[in-house]
Amino acid sequence: MERGRSIRVEAVILRHSDWGEADRLLVIYTREVGKLRVVAKGVRRLRSRKAGHLEPFTRSVLMLARGRDLWIVTQAQTLDAYLPLREDLLRTGYAAYVVELVDRFSYDEEASPMLYQLLTETLERICTEEDPIPALRYYDVRLLDVIGFRPRLFHCVGCGSQIIAQDQFFSAVLGGALCPNCTKRDAGARPVSMRALKYLRHYQRSTYTEARRVGLPTAVRSELEALLQYYLTFLLERNLNVPSFIRSIRKQNG
Repeated sequence: MERGRSIRVEAVILRHSDWGEADRLLVIYTREVGKLRVVAKGVRRLRSRKAGHLEPFTRSVLMLARGRDLWIVTQAQTLDAYLPLREDLLRTGYAAYVVELVDRFSYDEEASPMLYQLLTETLERICTEEDPIPALRYYDVRLLDVIGFRPRLFHCVGCGSQIIAQDQFFSAVLGGALCPNCTKRDAGARPVSMRALKYLRHYQRSTYTEARRVGLPTAVRSELEALLQYYLTFLLERNLNVPSFIRSIRKQNG
């Protein structure tokens, strides 16, 4: 996208922090140019008209003007506030998890319309689905596709043999399923049940409608969550912040 002195973008607000006396520094993910750091001047003042359009998780249309170092928000209009995310603490946590992964795995001014679409569709699903967990796991699997780290799940990443119907292992280092005969190739490989592996495969090759129709049994939920977060944190080379918050909320809710 050719960028002049001003641009119009559709964006999701990922996070913000105070900047100066009355401004905020925003990290946004845009459909047109990817991730940007922008300044919203005066939005911490009580009479600011832009403040409500620039809250985290909000999808807005923004007019940006080029400043000396950063883009400046000159106009903002909400397209979707995703209000259910603000009314339930657990859904807030799920949304924070989604935007944390987008923030961590994206680079400034590197557009990915597929990632933007995945982000907005997932936020909508967290808002509307009675059970958002399948949407989160589908998001994890699809995110890996978009960022270029699609795990190999049908053949052993060690020897290339077809994965048979028995419990296997998963290697983050090698990027996929590892048969029991090849575990010596990665001492850190984690066990993965064949049942969990089947759901990962299904999510990898299905539309969301198809994945949702199958559901996600309680028996494999914890295993899938732990396995995907193990792989994602390995790729990031650092821990994610939000999963511990989600665990604390779940614990409080019993």
